[in-house]
Amino acid sequence: MSLKRELPELGKLPPDVFSEIIYPNTGKARGEVAVKPAFGVDFGVVELGDLALIVKTDPVFIVPEYGWKRSSWFAVNILASDVSVSGSPPMYMAIDLNLPKRMKRDEFESMWRGISDECKRLGVSVVAGHTGKYEGTDYPMIGGATMLSATSRDGYVTTQMAKPGDKVLMTKGPAIEAAGILASMFPSYVEKKFGREFAGNASEIFYRQSVVKDALTLAKIGLRTGVTSMHDATEYGVWGALHDIADASGYGIEVQEGLLFYDPDAVKVLNTFAEATGIEADPFAAISEGTLVATVKPERAEDAVKILRDSGINAGIIGEVKEDRGVTIRKGSAAENLKRPEIDPFWAIFFKSLQIFKG
Repeated sequence: MSLKRELPELGKLPPDVFSEIIYPNTGKARGEVAVKPAFGVDFGVVELGDLALIVKTDPVFIVPEYGWKRSSWFAVNILASDVSVSGSPPMYMAIDLNLPKRMKRDEFESMWRGISDECKRLGVSVVAGHTGKYEGTDYPMIGGATMLSATSRDGYVTTQMAKPGDKVLMTKGPAIEAAGILASMFPSYVEKKFGREFAGNASEIFYRQSVVKDALTLAKIGLRTGVTSMHDATEYGVWGALHDIADASGYGIEVQEGLLFYDPDAVKVLNTFAEATGIEADPFAAISEGTLVATVKPERAEDAVKILRDSGINAGIIGEVKEDRGVTIRKGSAAENLKRPEIDPFWAIFFKSLQIFKG
């Protein structure tokens, strides 16, 4: 008899839990559901007549230590990013807020105005919700929200659409979220290590934790005819995102080591906290909300990179979709298997840093 793994203590559940428990039990099968729940697919799709409804649900993630403005921005952009990787802009939101008992009126007002302002900036209308204060709730997960978009039936892409020969593109580099959060939570330590100017610049990495602009800019080269899939590199970082696309599409991905790139400030921040906590960290395995990993038709690869760079977003081709399944990294003439990360180093570094710097 095979032993089944227990659930992890923190973070997203692993693929085996999805395949064994969640996917076989998703309620009634309806024909209009065009994209069903699947590991590595950021959203669902319901086809209604000539329209496709893009649907995404996530926790409402609020960290008061970020400041209410930053927290509100982050909460909205987590959702908006996962809708935008469809290639269709976010339009509507329904939100459930289960507020901690200790939250004050002025704090709630600051948070809610921040959420509304960011929704307005992105073109999102709040259409439904529920709000209350309850026992047993606390930051950072204080509810959930669903964001939606409406487009034509062929007006979106999913990670299931990547095909052999497509080029793999990455924006910004790895560890954007890890660095953005660490620099914002522990600015005094960053300033002590590198000075006030660097600490100020590092704290602004926080606002790169969105792929809304990346995805909607890339979509301009043509959905399905130019870009074939897009994915936000959240937990397990770039390596995890590559595996998600490979698994969802049923193909493989080969990455060229010499084509990989990173943001020096982001990696500098992550490495600094890895050293301070004594926890090893591969930047490409670290959580990176804000890094877009996409596949594009080979004949549109140059156009894809150019349109992003012209919009102020660093981007480059890092590999190719292959027939054979799995993810490999080519180092010179040799290719090595690149395993899906089992642990995202960010969480251990984050909680150890809390003990060291705020304990």
